[in-house]
Amino acid sequence: MRIVDRHRRDGGRERITVVPESLDDLWHLTYVLEPGDRVGGDTTRRIQRNDDQMRDTGGEREHMWVELAVDDVEFAKFANRLRVGGEIADCSREDQLGLHHTLNVEERTELEIEKVWQTDQLERLQEAVEAAENPEVVIATVEEGEAYVHTVEQYGVEERAAITKPTGKGEYARPREELFAELADVLARTDAEAVILAGPGFTKQDALDYLQEEVPEVAETVTVVDTSAAGGRGVHEVLKRGAVDEVQTETRISTEADLIDELMERIAEGAKAAYGIDEVMEAAEFGAVDELLILDSRLREERAGEGDWDVDANDLIETVEQKGGEVTVFSGEFDPGRQLGNLGGVAALLRYRLQ
Repeated sequence: MRIVDRHRRDGGRERITVVPESLDDLWHLTYVLEPGDRVGGDTTRRIQRNDDQMRDTGGEREHMWVELAVDDVEFAKFANRLRVGGEIADCSREDQLGLHHTLNVEERTELEIEKVWQTDQLERLQEAVEAAENPEVVIATVEEGEAYVHTVEQYGVEERAAITKPTGKGEYARPREELFAELADVLARTDAEAVILAGPGFTKQDALDYLQEEVPEVAETVTVVDTSAAGGRGVHEVLKRGAVDEVQTETRISTEADLIDELMERIAEGAKAAYGIDEVMEAAEFGAVDELLILDSRLREERAGEGDWDVDANDLIETVEQKGGEVTVFSGEFDPGRQLGNLGGVAALLRYRLQ
Protein backbone atom coordinates (compact mmCIF):
# COMPACT_ATOMS: atom_id res chain seq x y z
CA MET A 1 0.00 0.00 0.00
CA ARG A 2 1.20 3.49 -0.80
CA ILE A 3 -0.14 6.58 0.97
CA VAL A 4 -0.04 9.39 -1.58
CA ASP A 5 -1.56 12.33 0.31
CA ARG A 6 -3.26 13.31 3.59
CA HIS A 7 -5.46 16.31 4.40
CA ARG A 8 -7.30 17.22 7.59
CA ARG A 9 -10.94 18.22 7.18
CA ASP A 10 -13.57 19.75 9.46
CA GLY A 11 -15.39 17.65 12.04
CA GLY A 12 -12.42 15.40 12.82
CA ARG A 13 -12.44 13.94 9.33
CA GLU A 14 -9.31 13.29 7.30
CA ARG A 15 -8.90 12.58 3.58
CA ILE A 16 -6.20 10.03 2.79
CA THR A 17 -5.30 9.11 -0.78
CA VAL A 18 -3.98 5.55 -1.14
CA VAL A 19 -2.84 3.25 -3.92
CA PRO A 20 -3.35 -0.47 -3.19
CA GLU A 21 -0.52 -2.50 -4.71
CA SER A 22 -1.62 -6.07 -3.99
CA LEU A 23 -4.61 -8.26 -3.24
CA ASP A 24 -3.62 -8.01 0.43
CA ASP A 25 -4.04 -4.23 0.26
CA LEU A 26 -7.55 -4.58 -1.18
CA TRP A 27 -8.39 -6.95 1.66
CA HIS A 28 -7.11 -4.46 4.25
CA LEU A 29 -9.31 -1.74 2.75
CA THR A 30 -12.37 -3.98 3.23
CA TYR A 31 -11.98 -3.46 6.98
CA VAL A 32 -11.04 0.20 6.75
CA LEU A 33 -14.01 1.34 4.68
CA GLU A 34 -17.48 1.47 6.24
CA PRO A 35 -20.92 2.96 5.55
CA GLY A 36 -20.92 6.75 5.67
CA ASP A 37 -17.35 7.15 4.44
CA ARG A 38 -16.64 9.20 1.32
CA VAL A 39 -14.63 7.35 -1.30
CA GLY A 40 -13.56 8.91 -4.60
CA GLY A 41 -11.87 7.56 -7.69
CA ASP A 42 -11.83 7.33 -11.47
CA THR A 43 -14.41 5.06 -13.04
CA THR A 44 -16.57 4.47 -16.09
CA ARG A 45 -20.35 4.70 -16.04
CA ARG A 46 -23.01 3.86 -18.59
CA ILE A 47 -24.84 7.06 -19.52
CA GLN A 48 -28.34 6.90 -20.96
CA ARG A 49 -28.89 9.28 -23.90
CA ASN A 50 -32.14 11.25 -23.76
CA ASP A 51 -31.52 13.29 -26.92
CA ASP A 52 -34.52 12.94 -29.24
CA GLN A 53 -32.18 13.30 -32.21
CA MET A 54 -30.22 10.17 -31.22
CA ARG A 55 -31.36 6.59 -31.22
CA ASP A 56 -31.16 5.05 -27.72
CA THR A 57 -28.41 2.42 -27.84
CA GLY A 58 -28.83 1.41 -24.21
CA GLY A 59 -26.21 3.84 -22.99
CA GLU A 60 -22.49 4.35 -23.59
CA ARG A 61 -19.70 4.07 -21.06
CA GLU A 62 -18.10 7.36 -20.14
CA HIS A 63 -14.96 7.96 -18.10
CA MET A 64 -15.50 10.16 -15.02
CA TRP A 65 -14.44 10.86 -11.44
CA VAL A 66 -16.97 10.10 -8.71
CA GLU A 67 -17.14 10.35 -4.95
CA LEU A 68 -19.47 7.93 -3.22
CA ALA A 69 -21.23 8.05 0.12
CA VAL A 70 -20.43 4.43 0.94
CA ASP A 71 -23.25 1.92 1.50
CA ASP A 72 -21.45 -1.40 1.13
CA VAL A 73 -18.01 -2.89 0.56
CA GLU A 74 -17.17 -6.33 -0.81
CA PHE A 75 -13.76 -7.98 -1.18
CA ALA A 76 -14.01 -10.07 -4.36
CA LYS A 77 -10.88 -12.14 -3.79
CA PHE A 78 -11.26 -14.34 -6.87
CA ALA A 79 -11.95 -11.35 -9.12
CA ASN A 80 -8.89 -9.50 -7.74
CA ARG A 81 -10.91 -6.42 -6.89
CA LEU A 82 -12.69 -4.50 -4.16
CA ARG A 83 -16.26 -3.36 -4.86
CA VAL A 84 -17.36 -0.14 -3.14
CA GLY A 85 -21.01 0.77 -3.62
CA GLY A 86 -22.96 3.86 -2.70
CA GLU A 87 -24.75 7.02 -3.78
CA ILE A 88 -22.82 9.49 -5.94
CA ALA A 89 -22.18 12.51 -3.68
CA ASP A 90 -19.81 14.35 -6.01
CA CYS A 91 -19.06 13.83 -9.68
CA SER A 92 -17.59 15.39 -12.80
CA ARG A 93 -21.13 15.17 -14.25
CA GLU A 94 -23.80 16.89 -12.14
CA ASP A 95 -26.64 14.89 -13.75
CA GLN A 96 -25.30 11.75 -12.05
CA LEU A 97 -25.53 13.07 -8.48
CA GLY A 98 -27.69 10.97 -6.18
CA LEU A 99 -27.56 7.88 -8.38
CA HIS A 100 -26.09 4.58 -7.18
CA HIS A 101 -22.72 3.46 -8.46
CA THR A 102 -20.10 0.80 -7.73
CA LEU A 103 -16.38 1.53 -7.83
CA ASN A 104 -14.38 -1.54 -8.89
CA VAL A 105 -11.06 -0.98 -7.15
CA GLU A 106 -8.14 -3.00 -8.46
CA GLU A 107 -4.41 -3.00 -7.81
CA ARG A 108 -2.74 0.33 -8.72
CA THR A 109 -6.08 2.19 -8.50
CA GLU A 110 -5.76 5.54 -6.71
CA LEU A 111 -8.48 5.96 -4.10
CA GLU A 112 -9.42 8.97 -1.96
CA ILE A 113 -10.92 8.08 1.43
CA GLU A 114 -12.48 10.69 3.71
CA LYS A 115 -13.77 9.67 7.13
CA VAL A 116 -13.32 9.96 10.88
CA TRP A 117 -10.45 7.52 11.22
CA GLN A 118 -10.31 5.18 14.21
CA THR A 119 -6.91 4.34 15.70
CA ASP A 120 -7.03 0.69 14.67
CA GLN A 121 -7.97 1.66 11.09
CA LEU A 122 -4.94 3.95 10.80
CA GLU A 123 -2.78 1.19 12.28
CA ARG A 124 -4.17 -1.24 9.72
CA LEU A 125 -3.35 1.17 6.92
CA GLN A 126 0.20 1.53 8.24
CA GLU A 127 0.47 -2.24 8.56
CA ALA A 128 -0.40 -2.56 4.87
CA VAL A 129 2.28 0.02 4.02
CA GLU A 130 4.93 -1.84 6.03
CA ALA A 131 3.86 -5.26 4.71
CA ALA A 132 4.88 -4.19 1.21
CA GLU A 133 8.49 -4.42 2.41
CA ASN A 134 8.12 -8.03 3.63
CA PRO A 135 9.44 -10.83 1.40
CA GLU A 136 6.89 -13.04 -0.31
CA VAL A 137 6.79 -16.43 1.41
CA VAL A 138 5.64 -19.82 0.14
CA ILE A 139 5.12 -22.90 2.32
CA ALA A 140 5.66 -26.21 0.49
CA THR A 141 4.77 -29.35 2.45
CA VAL A 142 5.69 -32.80 1.17
CA GLU A 143 5.38 -36.42 2.16
CA GLU A 144 5.53 -39.64 0.20
CA GLY A 145 3.30 -39.27 -2.86
CA GLU A 146 1.94 -35.81 -1.97
CA ALA A 147 3.03 -32.19 -2.16
CA TYR A 148 1.16 -28.95 -1.38
CA VAL A 149 2.08 -25.34 -2.02
CA HIS A 150 0.55 -22.50 0.00
CA THR A 151 1.28 -18.78 -0.26
CA VAL A 152 1.31 -16.62 2.87
CA GLU A 153 -0.97 -13.61 2.46
CA GLN A 154 -2.02 -10.90 4.92
CA TYR A 155 -5.59 -12.23 4.78
CA GLY A 156 -4.59 -15.86 5.36
CA VAL A 157 -2.88 -18.71 3.53
CA GLU A 158 -3.94 -19.73 0.04
CA GLU A 159 -3.49 -23.21 -1.38
CA ARG A 160 -1.89 -22.75 -4.81
CA ALA A 161 -1.28 -26.38 -5.72
CA ALA A 162 -2.07 -29.89 -4.50
CA ILE A 163 0.06 -32.52 -6.22
CA THR A 164 -0.55 -36.26 -5.83
CA LYS A 165 1.88 -38.62 -7.54
CA PRO A 166 1.75 -42.11 -5.97
CA THR A 167 5.32 -43.24 -5.36
CA GLY A 168 6.97 -46.33 -3.97
CA LYS A 169 5.75 -49.78 -4.91
CA GLY A 170 2.54 -50.85 -6.61
CA GLU A 171 0.83 -50.87 -9.99
CA TYR A 172 0.16 -47.12 -10.05
CA ALA A 173 3.42 -45.99 -8.47
CA ARG A 174 5.55 -43.44 -10.32
CA PRO A 175 9.13 -42.32 -9.86
CA ARG A 176 9.48 -39.80 -7.02
CA GLU A 177 11.22 -37.46 -9.44
CA GLU A 178 7.85 -36.82 -11.13
CA LEU A 179 6.43 -35.48 -7.87
CA PHE A 180 9.53 -33.37 -7.23
CA ALA A 181 9.58 -32.05 -10.79
CA GLU A 182 6.00 -30.82 -10.59
CA LEU A 183 6.69 -29.25 -7.20
CA ALA A 184 9.78 -27.52 -8.60
CA ASP A 185 7.75 -26.14 -11.50
CA VAL A 186 5.09 -24.70 -9.17
CA LEU A 187 7.69 -23.13 -6.87
CA ALA A 188 9.52 -21.55 -9.79
CA ARG A 189 6.29 -20.02 -11.07
CA THR A 190 5.42 -18.46 -7.69
CA ASP A 191 8.64 -16.42 -7.88
CA ALA A 192 8.68 -16.24 -4.07
CA GLU A 193 11.56 -14.66 -2.20
CA ALA A 194 11.50 -17.38 0.47
CA VAL A 195 10.30 -21.00 0.51
CA ILE A 196 9.68 -23.00 3.68
CA LEU A 197 9.92 -26.71 2.83
CA ALA A 198 8.25 -28.86 5.47
CA GLY A 199 6.91 -32.33 6.12
CA PRO A 200 7.51 -35.57 8.02
CA GLY A 201 10.38 -38.02 7.46
CA PHE A 202 13.05 -37.78 4.80
CA THR A 203 10.91 -36.90 1.77
CA LYS A 204 11.45 -33.17 2.18
CA GLN A 205 15.23 -33.62 2.19
CA ASP A 206 15.00 -35.69 -0.98
CA ALA A 207 12.83 -32.94 -2.49
CA LEU A 208 15.45 -30.35 -1.53
CA ASP A 209 18.21 -32.47 -3.11
CA TYR A 210 16.18 -32.49 -6.33
CA LEU A 211 15.67 -28.71 -6.20
CA GLN A 212 19.38 -28.13 -5.64
CA GLU A 213 20.18 -30.24 -8.68
CA GLU A 214 17.47 -29.03 -11.08
CA VAL A 215 16.50 -25.49 -9.96
CA PRO A 216 19.31 -24.18 -7.73
CA GLU A 217 17.91 -20.63 -7.86
CA VAL A 218 14.79 -21.92 -6.05
CA ALA A 219 16.81 -24.10 -3.68
CA GLU A 220 18.74 -21.03 -2.50
CA THR A 221 15.50 -19.61 -1.04
CA VAL A 222 14.57 -22.77 0.90
CA THR A 223 14.39 -23.20 4.67
CA VAL A 224 13.64 -26.75 5.89
CA VAL A 225 11.25 -27.34 8.81
CA ASP A 226 10.11 -30.63 10.40
CA THR A 227 6.34 -31.16 10.72
CA SER A 228 4.24 -34.23 11.52
CA ALA A 229 2.14 -33.93 8.33
CA ALA A 230 1.82 -32.25 4.96
CA GLY A 231 -1.09 -30.13 3.70
CA GLY A 232 -3.12 -27.81 5.93
CA ARG A 233 -2.02 -29.46 9.16
CA GLY A 234 1.62 -29.09 8.18
CA VAL A 235 1.09 -25.42 7.29
CA HIS A 236 -0.45 -24.77 10.71
CA GLU A 237 2.58 -26.34 12.39
CA VAL A 238 4.93 -24.16 10.34
CA LEU A 239 3.04 -21.04 11.37
CA LYS A 240 2.76 -22.06 15.00
CA ARG A 241 6.48 -22.73 15.26
CA GLY A 242 7.27 -19.26 13.98
CA ALA A 243 9.18 -20.41 10.89
CA VAL A 244 7.54 -17.72 8.77
CA ASP A 245 8.65 -15.03 11.20
CA GLU A 246 12.27 -15.84 10.45
CA VAL A 247 11.80 -14.58 6.91
CA GLN A 248 8.80 -12.28 7.26
CA THR A 249 8.80 -10.17 10.40
CA GLU A 250 5.69 -10.28 12.59
CA THR A 251 3.28 -11.73 10.05
CA ARG A 252 -0.37 -11.33 10.89
CA ILE A 253 -1.10 -15.04 10.70
CA SER A 254 1.61 -16.33 13.01
CA THR A 255 0.90 -13.56 15.52
CA GLU A 256 -2.78 -14.47 15.56
CA ALA A 257 -1.97 -18.19 15.90
CA ASP A 258 0.20 -17.49 18.96
CA LEU A 259 -2.44 -15.27 20.56
CA ILE A 260 -5.32 -17.68 20.03
CA ASP A 261 -3.25 -20.61 21.35
CA GLU A 262 -2.41 -18.58 24.45
CA LEU A 263 -6.08 -17.64 24.88
CA MET A 264 -7.33 -21.23 24.55
CA GLU A 265 -4.69 -22.45 26.99
CA ARG A 266 -5.71 -19.83 29.56
CA ILE A 267 -9.40 -20.61 29.12
CA ALA A 268 -8.74 -24.33 29.64
CA GLU A 269 -6.82 -23.55 32.82
CA GLY A 270 -9.36 -21.01 34.08
CA ALA A 271 -6.56 -18.44 34.07
CA LYS A 272 -6.33 -14.78 33.03
CA ALA A 273 -8.70 -14.62 30.06
CA ALA A 274 -12.10 -13.25 29.10
CA TYR A 275 -14.33 -13.80 26.07
CA GLY A 276 -17.70 -12.54 24.93
CA ILE A 277 -18.53 -8.85 24.81
CA ASP A 278 -19.87 -8.51 28.37
CA GLU A 279 -16.86 -10.14 30.05
CA VAL A 280 -14.37 -8.31 27.86
CA MET A 281 -15.95 -4.88 28.36
CA GLU A 282 -16.03 -5.40 32.12
CA ALA A 283 -12.33 -6.32 32.06
CA ALA A 284 -11.57 -3.26 29.91
CA GLU A 285 -13.32 -0.92 32.33
CA PHE A 286 -11.25 -2.36 35.21
CA GLY A 287 -8.06 -1.83 33.21
CA ALA A 288 -7.39 -5.56 33.24
CA VAL A 289 -7.02 -6.10 29.47
CA ASP A 290 -3.45 -6.67 28.38
CA GLU A 291 -4.34 -7.72 24.79
CA LEU A 292 -7.73 -7.29 23.14
CA LEU A 293 -8.51 -9.80 20.37
CA ILE A 294 -11.33 -8.76 18.05
CA LEU A 295 -12.53 -10.25 14.76
CA ASP A 296 -12.39 -7.93 11.75
CA SER A 297 -15.79 -8.91 10.35
CA ARG A 298 -17.44 -8.54 13.76
CA LEU A 299 -15.83 -5.14 14.27
CA ARG A 300 -17.07 -3.97 10.91
CA GLU A 301 -20.58 -5.32 11.60
CA GLU A 302 -20.79 -3.51 14.94
CA ARG A 303 -19.52 -0.23 13.51
CA ALA A 304 -22.16 -0.43 10.78
CA GLY A 305 -24.88 -0.82 13.41
CA GLU A 306 -25.74 -4.32 12.23
CA GLY A 307 -24.49 -6.22 15.28
CA ASP A 308 -26.12 -7.14 18.59
CA TRP A 309 -23.58 -5.82 21.10
CA ASP A 310 -24.86 -3.49 23.80
CA VAL A 311 -21.38 -1.95 23.79
CA ASP A 312 -19.97 0.46 21.21
CA ALA A 313 -16.99 -1.27 19.54
CA ASN A 314 -15.05 1.99 19.27
CA ASP A 315 -15.60 2.68 22.98
CA LEU A 316 -14.24 -0.78 23.80
CA ILE A 317 -11.07 -0.25 21.75
CA GLU A 318 -10.57 3.27 23.11
CA THR A 319 -10.99 2.06 26.71
CA VAL A 320 -8.42 -0.71 26.24
CA GLU A 321 -5.88 1.64 24.63
CA GLN A 322 -6.36 4.40 27.21
CA LYS A 323 -5.55 1.91 29.98
CA GLY A 324 -2.40 0.63 28.29
CA GLY A 325 -3.72 -2.46 26.52
CA GLU A 326 -2.87 -3.64 23.01
CA VAL A 327 -5.42 -4.38 20.27
CA THR A 328 -5.11 -7.09 17.60
CA VAL A 329 -7.76 -7.26 14.87
CA PHE A 330 -8.00 -10.87 13.65
CA SER A 331 -8.59 -11.97 10.06
CA GLY A 332 -11.71 -14.10 9.63
CA GLU A 333 -10.02 -15.78 6.64
CA PHE A 334 -7.70 -17.90 8.80
CA ASP A 335 -8.20 -20.56 11.50
CA PRO A 336 -7.34 -18.35 14.53
CA GLY A 337 -9.98 -15.86 13.39
CA ARG A 338 -12.55 -18.62 13.01
CA GLN A 339 -11.74 -19.84 16.53
CA LEU A 340 -12.21 -16.31 17.84
CA GLY A 341 -15.52 -16.13 15.96
CA ASN A 342 -16.71 -19.19 17.90
CA LEU A 343 -16.09 -17.21 21.10
CA GLY A 344 -18.31 -14.34 20.00
CA GLY A 345 -15.70 -12.48 17.96
CA VAL A 346 -14.02 -10.80 20.92
CA ALA A 347 -11.74 -11.98 23.74
CA ALA A 348 -8.92 -10.70 25.90
CA LEU A 349 -5.71 -11.79 27.57
CA LEU A 350 -5.82 -10.22 31.03
CA ARG A 351 -3.22 -8.74 33.35
CA TYR A 352 -4.99 -10.30 36.30
CA ARG A 353 -7.96 -12.55 36.87
CA LEU A 354 -11.27 -10.84 37.60
CA GLN A 355 -13.22 -12.06 40.60
